[in-house]
Amino acid sequence: MKRLNISRERAAAQLTAIETSIIALADEDLLDFADIFRSKPDSVLGQLALAEMKKRNIRL
Repeated sequence: MKRLNISRERAAAQLTAIETSIIALADEDLLDFADIFRSKPDSVLGQLALAEMKKRNIRL
């Protein structure tokens, strides 16, 4: 049980780090990143990129 909690905490921390990295991207870099995942819009990274683009009101 303790191992599972540690694993969940680590996964949550990694997801937060990924989200923070995507938010920190400049607009052009975010567009490049989103373009990479354009063919897989259901991927988590693609969804995060699209959400950040929507916040910034930018499009591919």
